[in-house]
Amino acid sequence: MVTYQYRCARCGPFDLALPMGRARPEERCAKCDGDARRVYTAPSLTRPGASLTRALDAQEASRHEPQVVTAPRAERRPAPPSDPRHALLPRP
Repeated sequence: MVTYQYRCARCGPFDLALPMGRARPEERCAKCDGDARRVYTAPSLTRPGASLTRALDAQEASRHEPQVVTAPRAERRPAPPSDPRHALLPRP
């Protein structure tokens, strides 16, 4: 479904969700039943963020190639400090 915008002379702008390619140049306003003309706007062509893209790709891949866990994940130890002065600090 695509959201199309229309403008009624009496009520103002409103949106209609219609199948792609089914929008007509004029529709009836739901509030006053008057004629509303279609407003042509720029398409919304935004891309999702990188984290959402990775999650969606992983979800798509899991349909055909599910990841099988054979062992628990090993705990990662923090990297040793690179500054030698940090070695003198007390440890928890």
